[in-house]
Amino acid sequence: MAAEGKSRHKDVSNKSKEQSGSTDGHPRHRQRGAAPPRGRSRTVQPGAESAPSRSRGAAYLSAGRVKVGSSLLIAAFVGVLHWGYISTLFENDRHFSHLSTLEREMAFRTEMGLYYSYFKSITEAPSYFSGLLLIMNDNVTEYPSVINTLKRFNLYPEVILAGLFRIYTATMRAVGIETKICWTVNRGNDLSPVESCEGLGDPAYFYVTLIFILNGVMMSLFYIYGTYLSGSRLGGCLTVLCFFYNHGESTRVMWTPPLRESFSYPFLALQMFLLTYILRTPNIGRRSLFGLCLFNIFFMLPWQFAQFVLLTQIASLFAIYLIGYLDSKKFLQVLYSHMVSLGLCFISMFGNSMLLTSYYASSLIVICVIVTFKDFLKLEVMALMSWILQVLVWILGTVALKALTSALLGVTDDAHIFNILKSKFTSYKDFDTLMYTCAPEFDFMENETPWRYLKTLLLPVVLLVFIVICVQAFRDILTLSRQKTSKGQDNGRWERSTSGELVYHALQLVAFAVLAILIMRLKLFLTPHMCVMASLLCSRPLFGWIFSRMNRPVFILIVVMLMSIQGISNIQTQLNIKGEFSNIAQEELLEWIKFSTKPNAVFAGAMPTMASVKLSTGRPIVNHPHYEDAGLRARTKMVYSMYSRKPPKEVKKLLIDMGVQYFILEDAWCTRRTKTGCTMSEIWDIEDPSNAGKTPLCSILAKESLPHFVTLFENNVYKVLKVGI
Repeated sequence: MAAEGKSRHKDVSNKSKEQSGSTDGHPRHRQRGAAPPRGRSRTVQPGAESAPSRSRGAAYLSAGRVKVGSSLLIAAFVGVLHWGYISTLFENDRHFSHLSTLEREMAFRTEMGLYYSYFKSITEAPSYFSGLLLIMNDNVTEYPSVINTLKRFNLYPEVILAGLFRIYTATMRAVGIETKICWTVNRGNDLSPVESCEGLGDPAYFYVTLIFILNGVMMSLFYIYGTYLSGSRLGGCLTVLCFFYNHGESTRVMWTPPLRESFSYPFLALQMFLLTYILRTPNIGRRSLFGLCLFNIFFMLPWQFAQFVLLTQIASLFAIYLIGYLDSKKFLQVLYSHMVSLGLCFISMFGNSMLLTSYYASSLIVICVIVTFKDFLKLEVMALMSWILQVLVWILGTVALKALTSALLGVTDDAHIFNILKSKFTSYKDFDTLMYTCAPEFDFMENETPWRYLKTLLLPVVLLVFIVICVQAFRDILTLSRQKTSKGQDNGRWERSTSGELVYHALQLVAFAVLAILIMRLKLFLTPHMCVMASLLCSRPLFGWIFSRMNRPVFILIVVMLMSIQGISNIQTQLNIKGEFSNIAQEELLEWIKFSTKPNAVFAGAMPTMASVKLSTGRPIVNHPHYEDAGLRARTKMVYSMYSRKPPKEVKKLLIDMGVQYFILEDAWCTRRTKTGCTMSEIWDIEDPSNAGKTPLCSILAKESLPHFVTLFENNVYKVLKVGI
């Protein structure tokens, strides 16, 4: 997890999208609606680049092949539909097609801008490998330290996309195909015109387009996933409809494309689909295990939070193993695949120790030991006391092993995770914990979320599915228990005749619900999984008792019609979001930095602003929004002492010791409060009670920076203070 936020400058006036252009060099204009909010219009620049009988035997195809073909066509259709939908929402929200390069970079706020800066570094380097070496020996992100950003951050998506961009542009140049068209955009309001380019030849366009394509493919996968799980194409369609009807609760990709979840989550969906196949198939082959390992890697490499999600998956699999739905041989094969993928990720990230010291890694080892030595310990799988004993061994063993490995390797980077959870249930507070919990996305799930699920009928449908699965599972367990008592039978044949994958999905739903309730941001796991679970409403084995009394398509049609009452309204609400990104104050700041400071000038300030400074000016910074590293958290805490009540002389010394030459002071960070106790000065009162009650330093400097600092630049939002005087 990283401390982050989203800044969107909205204009909710109703806009229409009318675009026209020319590739012949003659001036053409592009406008939005009758009266564009900022008066933006475009003039194409001269010399700009331009945008880019079945045979008789086919009648005898088998019904199965026809069904597969039609399913693939539907999957492709919903994939393209989702790609177009999120692209439209993004364009409506940002007016991205009319933004200059600098404005597009500013639109990638906070953590997004940090990630995109590495894509930019590789694409602008003399060669791909020189760009790769540059980000592996980075002295700009955490000045004066030199860090390997591939080890510290999850940057493989940027590395891969930058390589694809260089290959694409080089290929198009070689064959003489032009890849972008550029316009002069008149911004109105006495603002200077800017250049805006469209097409895959523009780095920002290429970057967001491939993200949206990936998430379009994800929707195709959801259709196939729902179809396979429910055994019905109606189930696949219901999954897709539920996702669209609850789109705002399911994903943030249309608002924040560069975030890690945009790259990572599609591969989790693919991994869970393959895991469903593995659980359903009696004998699994090496290709399935290889695929599981590969998709684990693709899920873990882009996102530091993936290990926590996989921990819940292992816990859910352990539960179905205990109650007899999963045999020990298959379970061990799955665990070994997880271990191999974890080891390969550790190597790929140049020995990132957080992977080895995670609860996920410790849990894998402890469960492997439990399963391997089950017979040696003579544990009866179906015995209640045995379940309790094995769960206790797993929990205590995982915690002990994680503590031991962290102590041996000296890793404290993830210590704040436990503190965040501790603060949810106790009065515990510290600086790092409050930096997270004061952000709305890390707070408890908002009260409106279940109500939104209820209005689209997603919650009632999923609860019905969940209850039916639990009742059937409980009935199976009782039946087996009676058989073992009366006949002494084992559970081998029973396991193969019961849908263990459905019990796994029910348990995984509970795990995702717990995560979402504790941390609102993690709805992105819960809501899509609810959509997949909704497909089971079309399952004959689960709901044959309904379909025997009522025609199945008619029943599903009635449910869909009831869902659509609110679902279509949700879609219309999203499509009606009209905005245009504009941040003139930050644009003035960045332009001043580029033209008034040296290339090696060192800056400090609020984390979101530092990401923009690094991305758009290339100046060294001492702190940034990726808040996972213990050392970075300590750096940021020292930088944020500017918003404490400490004496200015003490704060100045801290900044000079860090090598800071310029500090960007923002009044909003001094005064804003997301909730009680969450202003920066109040957060500092927890850490520095000796100065509590004094006037915050930032309030003093906002009025007069002398004698300890000198104001070099100031507008209505930002104030640049020179530190070393």
